[in-house]
Amino acid sequence: MNNKSIDFGTLAIHQLHNHGHHSHLAPIYASSTFTFDSAEQGMRRFSGEDSGYIYSRFGNPTTDATAQAIADLETWKILNEDGTPMRARALLTSSGQAAMSTLFISCLNAGDALLATPSLYGGTHEFITKMLPKFGIKTYFSDMTDVTELEALLKANPEIKLVHFESPANPTMQCINIERVVQISKKYHKLVSVDNTFATPYLQQPFKYEVDFIFHSTTKFLNGHGSAIGGVLIGRDLNAMQTYVHQTHKLLGVNSNPFDAFLVLQGIKTLPLRMEQHCRNAIDVAYFLNNHPEITSVHYNGLPSHPDFEISKKQMRHAGSVMSIELKGGYEKSIDFVNKLQICTRAVSIGTVDTLVSHPASMSHAGIPREIRLKTGITDGLIRISVGLESIEDLIADLEQALQ
Repeated sequence: MNNKSIDFGTLAIHQLHNHGHHSHLAPIYASSTFTFDSAEQGMRRFSGEDSGYIYSRFGNPTTDATAQAIADLETWKILNEDGTPMRARALLTSSGQAAMSTLFISCLNAGDALLATPSLYGGTHEFITKMLPKFGIKTYFSDMTDVTELEALLKANPEIKLVHFESPANPTMQCINIERVVQISKKYHKLVSVDNTFATPYLQQPFKYEVDFIFHSTTKFLNGHGSAIGGVLIGRDLNAMQTYVHQTHKLLGVNSNPFDAFLVLQGIKTLPLRMEQHCRNAIDVAYFLNNHPEITSVHYNGLPSHPDFEISKKQMRHAGSVMSIELKGGYEKSIDFVNKLQICTRAVSIGTVDTLVSHPASMSHAGIPREIRLKTGITDGLIRISVGLESIEDLIADLEQALQ
């Protein structure tokens, strides 16, 4: 089967796993270690002469099958300059944070610098401001919407090695012009990475614009059911992924486990169906909230009023299912709204089949200093909504009663 010629939905269902025994689904290889037929075979595996499995921290058939399935979706129908199908390699990790930290630690050394957007997941922001300095790595910030500022930063700071952003960003839904940022970054020979968690490869494929790395929290939409914590790092440089990135992954010990990998693999089978319904519900919810007298603003890139509406429309199949809102009455009214919800679930995370509602300032972004948080648009009254798959009539009715 040619993975590049079939539809995305077919590819999501028919994930290849060549592990024998004619199993319908990729098996769960619940084994910490793998045997050798001889001492010599073990030696060859450790030296790299034999590609067989050694130890599940180094690689496992279940986690590898899931990683490859995601890599295939991220490169679906993308061609290299010579017309050949693009290939990428993926490493499955124990969380989205693990995927992110593996990327940064493998690509950056003491004296290097990272350039990132201020609008980031709270855990990412904390890692680059609290952990990277311990390794002698500095971080510069740019919203990457001003091309002149971006180029000036790259030109003035040659120590910048990696340019990183989320698009859409958590929780402001800021979208970055991926193609333009990559063009400028490559002019100065920088690596570019994108957190594609909110979009998934179904809605957006950053490799089309020649980014170097993509990572996801597979906990979110790829799993889709809130049943497994995980992450994945995908790279288009196969040699880098097989050498220093894999070595960092192995030595940090951030590997996924076969049970969570299996759950993510099963979630991927329904990814296109779920994303279509997520997005249909989200646009209806966004328009309802945007027209409600108790709402002062709706941050959703599917609304024409969002500043990144056109960029989102260009880069994404749909606008996604996450949004954030501000209510009249600020913090007190927002908390009252959350407490009144009856169908929507009060919980952090996104991408599950049920609608999740959280308060970023005190939850996902609680570790960010308030003055920095406010500069990125995360106010004390901001509420994030990850729209689920419930009946749209029930969702809107629940939101309506909570706003009264």
